[in-house]
Amino acid sequence: MKTSSALNKIACAAAIVCFTSLSHGQSAVGIYGVADLGVRHTSGMDASNAPATANANAMGSGIDTTSRLGYRGTEDLGGGLKAEFNFETGLNVDTGTPANAKFFDRASVVGLSGAWGTALGGRQTTLLADAVGVVDPLGNRYASFNPNIQIAALSGHKLGQEYGSAGSSSGSYRLDNAIKYIGKFGNFSGRAMYGFGEQNGSNAKLSSTGASLAYEDARFAATLAYSQFKSIANLDLKAYFGGVSAKLGDSKLNLSYGQHEAQTSLVAKTENKTLGLGVNHPLSDSLSLIATYYKVDRSRTGLTADGFNRMVTFAEYKLSKRSLVYAELDSTKWKNNYQGTGNASTGKGFSMGVKHTF
Repeated sequence: MKTSSALNKIACAAAIVCFTSLSHGQSAVGIYGVADLGVRHTSGMDASNAPATANANAMGSGIDTTSRLGYRGTEDLGGGLKAEFNFETGLNVDTGTPANAKFFDRASVVGLSGAWGTALGGRQTTLLADAVGVVDPLGNRYASFNPNIQIAALSGHKLGQEYGSAGSSSGSYRLDNAIKYIGKFGNFSGRAMYGFGEQNGSNAKLSSTGASLAYEDARFAATLAYSQFKSIANLDLKAYFGGVSAKLGDSKLNLSYGQHEAQTSLVAKTENKTLGLGVNHPLSDSLSLIATYYKVDRSRTGLTADGFNRMVTFAEYKLSKRSLVYAELDSTKWKNNYQGTGNASTGKGFSMGVKHTF
């Protein structure tokens, strides 16, 4: 038993050394990640931030930034051409488990890049998600609670059916079997994306298309994205998102707007509109404050229009280049029974945690 165990360890070590040597000789390969863990108290919401009647206390992973582990690399093919790959999985730091049953749920892509741009194929974020990352008032913080990510970028649309090859009936933030092109022209960039539905006898079912434009410099950014998704029943989900981000002095101001309309049946549809406002202001070299406001309006065929208003504030204190501690405070006001019968009309939360990147 001891000999076998020792041999296994030696074999594993040898494999790692061989892999490292091969990687070093042919390409640049890196491991990266985020470990974010915090504690949270809520009233009017449960531990998953769903509307509720009581209070909850919980430990959570990814409150500031989603915890993850990734592998990426490039190989110089000569003539300005490079091959590249990226595999990334979400992690629950509080339990040590993957965040999704699909292990590389966040990214699984390989492609080529050169002076002409970059082409990637595999599981990857939609163009709506890419656009949110440029101008979101929270800077993509608190992804599971952020209305721009959950609703505008469709991570948690909760429409009850799969749109595009997302592998989920509750969200279309990332798509399987997708091809994305990224072209950069000075401070401007353009993107195009197509997702295969892979359904026998139909090129349309579960397919997706999208296009986006963006401008970014040191003090200003603007973006506009459009995507269309098909369900297995060939129903449409059409969405667009746009916004601007500008630095005024030391402060960064953000404004965004997203809207989508989904056919949920041949005779019914759901529409969501999401407005986001925010400011990120450094109080010192180490301390920064992020204050945001989101307004969500929902309309559904045959039902009363509803929605919610949400305010989220983060304070972050840098301990080093890669580590920080944070405190978060939020308040949500549900409108026209969006929260469901019997649940509180207002939800409040407070979080504290630590984040380390590597």
